[in-house]
Amino acid sequence: MEEYNAAETESKENIWCRETVPKVFKLVCCTLPLSNTDLVSLLLVSPSLHRTLLSCQPLWEFLNLRELKNAGNRLIAALSLPRYRHVKQINLEFARDVEDTHLILIKDKCFNSLQSLESLNLNACQKISDTGIEAITSCCPQLKSFSIYWNIRVSNTGLQYIVKNCKHIVDLNISGCKNISDQGVQLVADNYPELESLNLTRCVKLTDEGLKSLLQKCIFLQSLNLYALSSFTDEAYRNLGLLSRLKFLDLCGAQNLSDEGLSCISKCKNLESLNLTWCVRVTDEGVISIAKGCTSLQFLRHWFSIPHFSSGQACLSLFGIVGVTDKSLEELSKSCSNKITTLDVNGCIGIKKRSREDLLQLFPYLKCFKVHS
Repeated sequence: MEEYNAAETESKENIWCRETVPKVFKLVCCTLPLSNTDLVSLLLVSPSLHRTLLSCQPLWEFLNLRELKNAGNRLIAALSLPRYRHVKQINLEFARDVEDTHLILIKDKCFNSLQSLESLNLNACQKISDTGIEAITSCCPQLKSFSIYWNIRVSNTGLQYIVKNCKHIVDLNISGCKNISDQGVQLVADNYPELESLNLTRCVKLTDEGLKSLLQKCIFLQSLNLYALSSFTDEAYRNLGLLSRLKFLDLCGAQNLSDEGLSCISKCKNLESLNLTWCVRVTDEGVISIAKGCTSLQFLRHWFSIPHFSSGQACLSLFGIVGVTDKSLEELSKSCSNKITTLDVNGCIGIKKRSREDLLQLFPYLKCFKVHS
């Protein structure tokens, strides 16, 4: 009898290890953002778990090698495995050792593994040039999101390869690619009329002509980042009013933006987030036009770096803008009083209502504010 009970107990334990444990691990893996290293470690736990995890295809659709050493060789090794044959996202952000040679090898050896790829992040992979871009994009006909922030080796030629090989791009980040000029932006405008998100931060060779062409053709943009681009004028900014679907706009450092330009931007009725940091020509007139036109506005930003602000907060900063007075705050309170939680009026000498009581009367949900001169 005791032997029977022992056998029955052992049988239940085997069933538990063989069936229940893998199901639990599968559930956990699908819920938590486990790294690829964690997933590989789990494969070694038991044969049952190995089979269960390999059968869960969604677990192997995201290949995250962010900041890892030897990422180029790791990527090639991973894409050589059957479980990554349908990978949809690859993140190599700050994987600084990745070079053109790695991407060329992937094209030669793992071409079929990237046929379903939709998102590729090469941010800060500074050893990659136009040659590498040509190789990797030739493998990714379904690519929708491409990011190569902070790469000064990429030029208009790289963009030419992207538009040639990837016809479905809706999210493009070429922030910090200082060799991109109007010619490159023209390629984007001509080939991606349905583009939804574009980051041109610090693409300093761009001029009004390039931006105008882009705004006139990519009218479905929802997010546009023009951070640290001071050469544009109202001649280009006026065309922002064409973007009826625009929700996010970053104009930090737009030194030539005037109230007239802001008045055109106020036509973007769906605008939710606007960064006007160091837009030194802006006055009450421009801010009031935004307050009246952009009734969906949740985030009006006017700072250069306040890292403790979370993205979930509705923030207003008029940092250092001497042309803004109490009139702007009063008008904004009419449309944003129930949304603004963080306020910065540092250096705004025209704003007199600086006491906690005055600000809370205008913005009752205010939790954090700065009012020093």
